[in-house]
Amino acid sequence: METVKYNRIMLKLSGEALAGKKGFGIDFDIARKISKQIKEIVEMGVQCCLVVGGGNIWRGRNGENMDRTTADYMGMMATCINALALQDSLESIGVQTRVQTAIEMKEVAEPFIRRRAMRHLEKGRVVIFAAGTGNPYFSTDTTAALRAAEIEADIILLAKNVDGVYDKDPNKYDDAKKFEELTYLDVLEKGLQVMDSTATSLCMDNEIPIMVFGLNKPENIKKAVLGKITGTLVHK
Repeated sequence: METVKYNRIMLKLSGEALAGKKGFGIDFDIARKISKQIKEIVEMGVQCCLVVGGGNIWRGRNGENMDRTTADYMGMMATCINALALQDSLESIGVQTRVQTAIEMKEVAEPFIRRRAMRHLEKGRVVIFAAGTGNPYFSTDTTAALRAAEIEADIILLAKNVDGVYDKDPNKYDDAKKFEELTYLDVLEKGLQVMDSTATSLCMDNEIPIMVFGLNKPENIKKAVLGKITGTLVHK
């Protein structure tokens, strides 16, 4: 049996990852592929929680002249839609899953309670944290960092559309240089697009490593848990 490198992980998915090539909404084939990978790592004994963005449904910047607070709350609702879709996909293949939201909506999900979340993880359930932090002006990156600290995750696995962190956009520049390792201060000082500065600072303060890797192949999630992925590791 393969040996896992991390026992409790925070998997951060962008909303765009769920949209696939459609670019908008939810591609349920993509959701199913991701769910199968999560099932594999859970069966290996890994405790897994997720935060998923909402950019495939709503981005606050799309609402020109809209009040920022209102736009952010709409984004939180979008993350709840994605979380429920992932829960359905996971449970359809036999993975017990709980959605916990930062904004109470007891008819569809549990409120976020740290001890309850940790108990779910200990029982082998996947926990999906939705509705961000429950506050405007904070991104789902910050949510991932905050919840990872609260549930004492070993690492944040940050699934992106590129296979790591580069000094410039590799989709635009052929000479873009990929970083194998970075410190938190490198990310902050160079303004690298890993996580937003609030999330990066939170990880730095709590010494939570971040592995940035590409989700072009869903099996990369398992490889990341095994420590076999070639992405970018951000640590102290």
